[in-house]
Amino acid sequence: MLRSIRSRFTIIYFLLVFIAMIIAGIFIVQSLEDYNLNVVSKRLDDISQIMMSELAKVETDDLSEVKVELQETLDRHVDIGLREEMFIIDSKTHDIIATSTENINRDVTEILNDNLVIEGLIGNTIEKNIELSQSVKTKDKVYPIFKNNKQLGVIYLRYDLNDIYESISMARMIIFRAIVTSLLVTIVIGFIISKSITDPINEVTKKATLLAEGDFNQFVEIKSEDEIGTLSSTFNFLAGELKRGISEITREKSKLEAIINYMEDGLIAINAEGKIIHSNPKAIKMLANEDQFDDDLIGDLLSIYNSGRVESGVGTKTITAKGLVLKVNFAPFLDEESNRVGIVFVLQDITEAQKLENMRREFVANVSHELKTPITSIKSYTETILEGRVDDPELQKVFLEVVNTEADRMSRLVSDLLELSNFDSNSTKIKKSVQNLDVLIDNCILKLQVTADQKKQVFTKHYSIPPIVANIDKDKIEQVILNILSNAIKYSVEAGTIDIELRLGEDETEFDIVIRDTGMGIPDEDLGRIFERFYRVDKARTRAHGGTGLGLSIAKEIVEAHQGRIRIESEVNYGTKVTICLPFDMKNV
Repeated sequence: MLRSIRSRFTIIYFLLVFIAMIIAGIFIVQSLEDYNLNVVSKRLDDISQIMMSELAKVETDDLSEVKVELQETLDRHVDIGLREEMFIIDSKTHDIIATSTENINRDVTEILNDNLVIEGLIGNTIEKNIELSQSVKTKDKVYPIFKNNKQLGVIYLRYDLNDIYESISMARMIIFRAIVTSLLVTIVIGFIISKSITDPINEVTKKATLLAEGDFNQFVEIKSEDEIGTLSSTFNFLAGELKRGISEITREKSKLEAIINYMEDGLIAINAEGKIIHSNPKAIKMLANEDQFDDDLIGDLLSIYNSGRVESGVGTKTITAKGLVLKVNFAPFLDEESNRVGIVFVLQDITEAQKLENMRREFVANVSHELKTPITSIKSYTETILEGRVDDPELQKVFLEVVNTEADRMSRLVSDLLELSNFDSNSTKIKKSVQNLDVLIDNCILKLQVTADQKKQVFTKHYSIPPIVANIDKDKIEQVILNILSNAIKYSVEAGTIDIELRLGEDETEFDIVIRDTGMGIPDEDLGRIFERFYRVDKARTRAHGGTGLGLSIAKEIVEAHQGRIRIESEVNYGTKVTICLPFDMKNV
């Protein structure tokens, strides 16, 4: 019950009013009692003064001699309606010599207070409230009687207080009823007041609960301009600011999640307890097995962190995992007190970059080697001739032919490199025109016929009917066909067959040029790299035939520049099949 502020407020309000009313009631009753007793005391004083004036007329010093006159005087006071009991006591005999009651012959100690009588006999004026019985209360007061500085006796006055205490009891009852009525009214008023205070607080509490549950569309009606109104206004301001803040945080969170989930790098966060608290799809793809991280992954990442971090806790390390080369960047994340509460790992897949770097190094090495060989030959033969070591004109001619051949070889290498460079920089221009492919292929065969005849090789042709006409760059496609046919001639045995087929492709918008030979073939492990620059299946064999290792790379670039495809199928000792798939591209004509 006391957990409710309404009940506590009502009880406190009730107690405050109750205590105030009790204190006020006690004060009023006590004041009323004191007032009436003071009035009685003054009345007794007045009566005593009257009695003293009567006794002053007595000429004798012995009151017992005039007790008849004194009794008559008291009787007269009774006759005029005085309700006080009056007693005159002789100081010599200590007997009652006159009284307004019927106790004239009784002993003093039986009817009067001994202490008051004694005090009066020794000359003191004193009063006392006396309870004669449970229902009888009196105020007794004694006055010494002096004449010529000699005490003659004592006037003993007694006033019945029952009427006064009945009035006080009635006042107590009235005050009690007033207190009860006031407390009932206080409870009602306290409940109403507390309700007027607690209802807005309860409403704010209810709205705050909904706010805490995520419903930020809360508004408290402002019903007053007091502290409760200020609280309601503050709550509305807080709810509005919180809604805006949460909306902004939600947008930022959504943006951050989108960035993290769709970033090309993997991300893993580990908390201080060593548990993965976040990972993006890229990290799962890089390190997880069937979308589940290995149990030892956390240990591996922490080991990477401990071995690669610097003093600031930030670091980088390169690892290999699942066949990928990963660059792992890591840094701790901190709480508001700058305590480390976890580590973030960013995984960057540098497999392709590493592969390209290796290819670049290999490319530079190959170019250096390819250029060094003819340069060495040219320099050697030239120096021999210049030093005059060769006098025979025929031998000099042979040396110069070697120099010329090596120079041509260097020229072809440089030309091929320049052409590949142009493709890499997208500066190669494809100049398309409508061409009859039958005629184009026949021209290529014609240019290589002499070479093929030297090896007694035979060309067989299979052309589509009607002839295929396409929009292509004549020179570039001719270069591709010449390159493929030259390879077929070079790597086929004598008296071999080279088959050339021109046909429609699988898609009606494309056509295929298929060249088959009966040469030595290409091993399976080399087929995947056959289009790499400077890659040779057998470097010694290729170099002996005068190749640069760039022909197929250039052919692939040309075909892809035409939006086409080139693929090679081969079997060792049975020959090779090259398929060039090109679009007709007649819509641009």
